[in-house]
Amino acid sequence: MSLLVVGLSHRTAPVGVLERAALTGLAPTRLLHDAAASATVGEAALVNTCNRIELYADVDKFHAGVAELSQLLAGHSGVDLDELTPHLYVHYEDRAVHHLFSVACGLDSMVVGEGQILGQLRDALAKAQEEHTAGRGLNELFQQALRVGKRAHSETGIDKAGQSLVTFGLEQVAAGAGPIAGKRALVVGAGSMSSLAAATLVRSGVTDLLIANRTPARAERLVEILGGAARTLDFAKVPQALADVDLVISCTGAAGTVIDAAEAAAAIAVRRASRENTAARSAASPLAFLDLAMPRDVDHAVHGLAGALLVDLESLSHAHAATPGAGDVDAVSTIVADEVTAFGQAQRAARIAPTVVALRAMASEVVSSELARLTSRLPDLDERSSAEISQTVRRVVDKLLHAPTVKVKQLAAEPGGASYAEALRELFDLDPAAVHAVSGTPIGAQAGSSIPPGGIPAAQAAVPPAPTDRAAAVPPAGATR
Repeated sequence: MSLLVVGLSHRTAPVGVLERAALTGLAPTRLLHDAAASATVGEAALVNTCNRIELYADVDKFHAGVAELSQLLAGHSGVDLDELTPHLYVHYEDRAVHHLFSVACGLDSMVVGEGQILGQLRDALAKAQEEHTAGRGLNELFQQALRVGKRAHSETGIDKAGQSLVTFGLEQVAAGAGPIAGKRALVVGAGSMSSLAAATLVRSGVTDLLIANRTPARAERLVEILGGAARTLDFAKVPQALADVDLVISCTGAAGTVIDAAEAAAAIAVRRASRENTAARSAASPLAFLDLAMPRDVDHAVHGLAGALLVDLESLSHAHAATPGAGDVDAVSTIVADEVTAFGQAQRAARIAPTVVALRAMASEVVSSELARLTSRLPDLDERSSAEISQTVRRVVDKLLHAPTVKVKQLAAEPGGASYAEALRELFDLDPAAVHAVSGTPIGAQAGSSIPPGGIPAAQAAVPPAPTDRAAAVPPAGATR
């Protein structure tokens, strides 16, 4: 497997670009299928969240793979390739594995250490499995990433702050609009992020919680899960309900805005009028919006409205979350490095297994052939003697093959180990068809066969202009920016 990841995230692209590149509706599914159908790609998976879009693929050629995945991202996002390219990052082989494991541990998140990314990676794998674009390689990779993420959270204090993007966003709301406890709130949407927001609001002590969703059944289901701590609202009545709440959290998959500036302004005017007639404490606070959607749900112009507070992904990207201690980040970084090494060794060792199996199969055939020849030449050989000779010959062959096969497995686990498998095939004149019959890989389709061990710097990728491996531009795992 030659793993390649091409993507963009909050670390490399401004929110405006991420918003325009956001994949909604059927776009993620179509992108997956187009990627898997590419001549350079064997398997594909897509991680598509509010602050990252990443295509993971098993490719047979590095340059062609980068070009193809970059063009597919541009084509399905609707952002021109020339504009998208400067914001793309490219990771290959062990660097790609390191990136995914870091993402799984929350080291690359907007809020370092948040655990919601594990659910998002699980969803990405499930989607690729459902669409039949992920094979054995990506299945093993993502399953291991999930295990690494769980290990990081169980063995370190990376999530001591207990923050998700929702929690961090609510902290910013509280800083500008007062405590969440006692507020009346409206959650627009009923997906995983909205469900987390609703549950967090209940724990935070909101006095009244409304749930609105385009599909009423999903809103009703969320209310049921919350144990009656909320009630549903007809989605069409969201604009009118704005005046009756203090906080709105929106996270839908809509392609356009759900709440425009005019609706927000009208709600603020009603709240001002009510302030003249009541001493309600909440009416004196700004109408707060927490927009966690990508593309945005709340009109950006709400930022300019007096009496409104809008916290969105753009403002969150400029805020500084309370991150875990440096020791915890270092501990997780060590876990990631160790797991990447172990995963790489296992993958490289697995690549030589078909050669070893083919070698032993060939040796067994040679022994069987020679024993049959001996039997034909010595027809009077008794059964006991024949069995003893057979056992002795097979034992000699096993002993002769033991040391080289064990050693070649050890050597193959190191970077560049594929050359030892090739040497073994040449030395013993193994039939390529026999080797590939064991691995199930068609002859001529060896992943990465034309790429040097360790890969080629992504800056050399043949994409005009070429995407660069942004490892130098992106902070090390665990860093914030």
